[in-house]
Amino acid sequence: MLLREESEKREFEILSEDAAKAAGSRGRQHAEEQCVFRTDFQRDRDRIIHSKALRRLMHKTQVFIAPEEAHFRTRLTHTLEVAQIARTIARALKLNEDLTEAIAMGHDLGHTPFGHAGEAALAAKHPAGFRHNVQSLRVCDILEVNGERRGMNLTEEVRDGILNHTGPDTPFTLEGRIVKTADRIAYINHDIDDAIRSGIIFESDLPAEPIALLGKTTGRRINKLISDMVEASDGKGDILQSEVCSSAMNELRAFLFGAVYSSDRVAADAERYEIDKVINTLYDYYLLYPEKLSKDYQALIDTYGLAETVKDHIAGMTDRYARDMYLVI
Repeated sequence: MLLREESEKREFEILSEDAAKAAGSRGRQHAEEQCVFRTDFQRDRDRIIHSKALRRLMHKTQVFIAPEEAHFRTRLTHTLEVAQIARTIARALKLNEDLTEAIAMGHDLGHTPFGHAGEAALAAKHPAGFRHNVQSLRVCDILEVNGERRGMNLTEEVRDGILNHTGPDTPFTLEGRIVKTADRIAYINHDIDDAIRSGIIFESDLPAEPIALLGKTTGRRINKLISDMVEASDGKGDILQSEVCSSAMNELRAFLFGAVYSSDRVAADAERYEIDKVINTLYDYYLLYPEKLSKDYQALIDTYGLAETVKDHIAGMTDRYARDMYLVI
């Protein structure tokens, strides 16, 4: 029988000195009894995996709205790809895989329906703006409800990694920093794959130098970027990339923003599904009729205000649910 204390002990024996150790965690927001078998990071991962918020990502757009082709990525498949890439890097560097996976599984829980277009519409409509990383942490801290428990009460290491997986701030753990870069590795490469599959771009459109360096296929590029991160970071006490690979990855990212995310096809899909109108109509409706919110959301109004609660409700919707609600109100 492998008990939690033995797993915690093994972390000190096997992992790098730079790895975050569950026994040395900064702790949870609210003290609670520890699990007999699982470390705190393992427990955080499991809470996220079993959450309703994670399941909803299956029905949220990554880039392409309501695709007819079955193989386009969703927010959930993106999350799984980030977790796989991040765990591979963590294992190679002898860092904490459980913490890495927990952060990766939770990093996009706050994303809106309808991908980038939905996020932009809600950011413009909500007076306080909207950032999905902040919302992801809010889902973990407040919005996810399991029985009588509100929020997941995650460790500080996981919360920090989720909040800072994007934006200017750097996670304080190396595991969080892995996820921050793994997120980009994943979406740059799978969005290229989906864009080619959709016919928005062709392989010949991709910038020649980055492709020559990183590889012509998704798998080769991901393997090259993972290998580069491991080699650049080994023994350095930080998560790094070589300058040449970092530059190549950023060039591909810039290409995506110009050729894919801002493409006429993506813009046409957003217009076809009237995403701005859907988000704005739903927002105004629930401001006027807060009694139409579920009891879980109504319970938040006194503490956080009506506008913040309406934003929470809309951000949590799946694409289909948002469209269906728009059609009936």
